[in-house]
Amino acid sequence: MPRFPRRLTVRAAACLLSCLCALAVLPAFAAGRPVLLVSIDGLRPQDVLQPPPGAPPLPQLRALAREGAYAQGVAGVLPTLTYPSHVTLLTGAAPRTHGIGGNLTFDPYNKNQQGWAWYASDIRVPTLWQAAHAAGLRTANVHWPVSVAASGLDANLPQIWRTGTDDDRKLLAALATPGLLPVLETETGIAYPQGIDESLEADVQRARFALALIRRDHPQFMTVYFAALDHEEHLHGPGSAQAWQVLQRMDAIVGELRAAWRQAHPDGVLALVSDHGFTDVAHDVNLYAPFLQAGLITLQDGQVKDWRAMPWNQGGSAAIVLRDPADAALRAKVQALLQSLKADPALGIAAVLDRAEVAAKGGSERAEWFVVFAPGYEMAARPDAPLVGPAQRRGMHGYDPARPDQRASLYLAGAGIAAGQDLGEVDMRAIAPTLAVLLGVALPSAEVAPLPLRPPSSR
Repeated sequence: MPRFPRRLTVRAAACLLSCLCALAVLPAFAAGRPVLLVSIDGLRPQDVLQPPPGAPPLPQLRALAREGAYAQGVAGVLPTLTYPSHVTLLTGAAPRTHGIGGNLTFDPYNKNQQGWAWYASDIRVPTLWQAAHAAGLRTANVHWPVSVAASGLDANLPQIWRTGTDDDRKLLAALATPGLLPVLETETGIAYPQGIDESLEADVQRARFALALIRRDHPQFMTVYFAALDHEEHLHGPGSAQAWQVLQRMDAIVGELRAAWRQAHPDGVLALVSDHGFTDVAHDVNLYAPFLQAGLITLQDGQVKDWRAMPWNQGGSAAIVLRDPADAALRAKVQALLQSLKADPALGIAAVLDRAEVAAKGGSERAEWFVVFAPGYEMAARPDAPLVGPAQRRGMHGYDPARPDQRASLYLAGAGIAAGQDLGEVDMRAIAPTLAVLLGVALPSAEVAPLPLRPPSSR
């Protein structure tokens, strides 16, 4: 059973009241609908709504906008990365509240060997999985981020990897719902792909497992995640021929999932989302270097021996963490360093957010500052890289969520949702409480109210 807080904050209480009012006053269509939540990592709104000349057809994705409700763009969270965003999509809360502040855990000594935030036990607020399960709904998941040992899932194929060797298959089998993986591998006739595999072929295989789960178990709330588009956008850039090739195949997969969901649940809803936008990059900036030069980080044999202040890599930004936030002299030294770095145009720093600004944007409480890069610049991955060098990737995200190029996507279609609803610009935190209303469940920790969906006209 999920553990709900005994005392709600004023903001959470107000949001709960809003959700309950929505359940009470919206037409009967709005509550108690099975929901399939599908995420295509890195899907930009313009790819579907304003495609460039010559773009390939995306009939299934464009049908969702035509036949249901859609957002012109979804304003994401700080940072605009996959793991913090996907937890917001499940909780309606910002990273500062839900606790997942980045893709990778903050690990200055690299003892966790580039470990990601895989474990759902680190989520500090209730999820839609828990809310749906508590309401008696059957739940399922295929590869959603931060889903290892997630409470509230009846069938779970979590996202995790370590080495990319065959031992990872044993790890996933041990962490999945007991007995689920071998049964589905027998039914599909294929092996489930490695968690580290972000290829289009891996997404196609995961879609087959999702389809098998839908047809076998008829879950009433299900999450499915696909990574290949994001992978190609990083390698070749957003809008590249490789990205469009993936998106065409994902379009067909969305059609297959939607058809299977309709067959299982004629009154069901498909929610298609993404986690962030994308921008082109040309330069890597090694923020570790000035911290090393200032004596704030000490290396030995290429590894961190000691640190007093450390950048936490977030792609298009970097959180700055202090080992001792109460050390006023340390704080002043780092503040002066960041000001000097921002003044250097070669480093491409668009802004340095202080602690109050980070809090206002919902960023992790670990961050004393957030260094936000301008488009074209990203944080380098290694402390021995040049201060400024050529980018190792062609596309990146993780920038300020206020940027239009970081906008994510939202489409809602299904029984009882009016066609062609333009929801305008949407706060990502509004998606989870909206899905809660459609499911007929409560999500008291959501930080904003549900979206005002319209039912079809009775005329």
